[in-house]
Amino acid sequence: MIPYTIRTRHRRLGVAAAATGLLVTLLAAGPALATPDPGDAGTRHDVSAAQAAEAETAIRDGEIPAVDEVVHSSNITHLTNIPKDALTDYNTDLAFQGTYAFAGNYSGFRIFDISHPESPKTVAQVLCPGSQNDVSVSGDLLFLSTDSSRSDNSCNSTSQPATEKSSWEGMKIFDISDKRNPRYVAAVETSCGSHTHTLVPERDDVYIYVSSYSPSAAFPDCQPPHDGISVIKVPRKAPAQAAVVDFPVLFPDGGNPGAPTNPGVAKTTGCHDITVLPSEDLAAGACMGDGILFDIRNPAAPRVIDRVEDNVNFSFWHSATFNQKADKVVFTDELGGGGAATCNTAIGPDRGADGIYDIVGKGDGRRLVFRGYYKIPRHQADTENCVAHNGSLIPVKGRDLMVQAWYQGGVSVWDFTDSTKPKEIGYFERGPLSTDTLTLGGSWSAYYYNGYIYSNDIAKGFDVLKLDDRRTDPAKRIHLGELNVQTQPDYFSGTRR
Repeated sequence: MIPYTIRTRHRRLGVAAAATGLLVTLLAAGPALATPDPGDAGTRHDVSAAQAAEAETAIRDGEIPAVDEVVHSSNITHLTNIPKDALTDYNTDLAFQGTYAFAGNYSGFRIFDISHPESPKTVAQVLCPGSQNDVSVSGDLLFLSTDSSRSDNSCNSTSQPATEKSSWEGMKIFDISDKRNPRYVAAVETSCGSHTHTLVPERDDVYIYVSSYSPSAAFPDCQPPHDGISVIKVPRKAPAQAAVVDFPVLFPDGGNPGAPTNPGVAKTTGCHDITVLPSEDLAAGACMGDGILFDIRNPAAPRVIDRVEDNVNFSFWHSATFNQKADKVVFTDELGGGGAATCNTAIGPDRGADGIYDIVGKGDGRRLVFRGYYKIPRHQADTENCVAHNGSLIPVKGRDLMVQAWYQGGVSVWDFTDSTKPKEIGYFERGPLSTDTLTLGGSWSAYYYNGYIYSNDIAKGFDVLKLDDRRTDPAKRIHLGELNVQTQPDYFSGTRR
């Protein structure tokens, strides 16, 4: 096994934040903590002189990397970085098909040929503004989420207030049979837009679970209550006929009420993200103030089995990942909306972390039982937005391993085989973008696909990492033809080379 080394950081990074009152603001702000994802939280914030000095001292003492310096554990190799090109806005999520990677960006999406992972080539860049532009693929179709109010559903649209009835948000569908020339073929408007989406693919149709939230009486197309998800049916042979077929109510009681009942916790007004495990007819939803487990045997009508809350340490339930046996779920908490510095001593190890839940029982009697938290052990500067974000399994039989993005906290490889004692076994990160300004950046999504880790960095572009470790090497024998991480595959069913 290649040895794993990690820099020990004795400095209490984050103490200056508490001294200046920023910590108090973060913990007590209530609904402000529910601000989802960094693009909505602002891009630059000056920090105090004390915080800036602390970051400079930590760099000088070797406790954190220097500005833009790349560091990683000895079991990870940084193969390459492809900077942003025509699409200059924030990079977002990733999807994969064959030898192609599809990278979302607030301004559209980019297609890479990754047949040689050490030197990806750009195949196409599609300008189609509409954050977040989360992306997924199935067969010849590509799906794109729009969760910013636009003047219409075209790729030439402009921003327009959600208070106007003519404004549009929802799902866009492209034909990608020719990867060099994607063709826009359909659009479906959905209630409150599409912050993220999840595919439930079948032979003739693709069902899409659309996650969105934050309704307002002032928004004609996003009215409260908004206590469910939109379900879209897309006929593969006639995608232009795609339409919403249902809006199942997941929270008939309204869900977590948030503040002031539960201070610092998001009020549930929909879901942020859903992960499905079709091989087990299961889905897990990260829904603002709630985590849910539901049955998807009928994909057009998902049914809630169990629901949990954590009103002590979770602020905003953000995403979910099953282990391969479907007896665990990892939920993430996006404390501070992805735009805050939460990976420090002041915030601590249990907030802005992953929550590990075992699934116990059978059938409709299955329940989510909390077992432990995981947070990266590498403290970051107060100029680095850092919190748990998107990740995927690393498929190794008998182990529960995951790679995960932490914004400017970088990429973490960790083991949760023992739900109560998770541990980091590898990492990759850059130093802060700035020592005097909290500037939005870092890895939005980090996923394992066919032997490599791919990361889409908000500011720096597309990174490819190679992981060499006795504990993870068996995963290199698993080859998938397609991967949308929120449509979690059965890694060990006919996929071994």
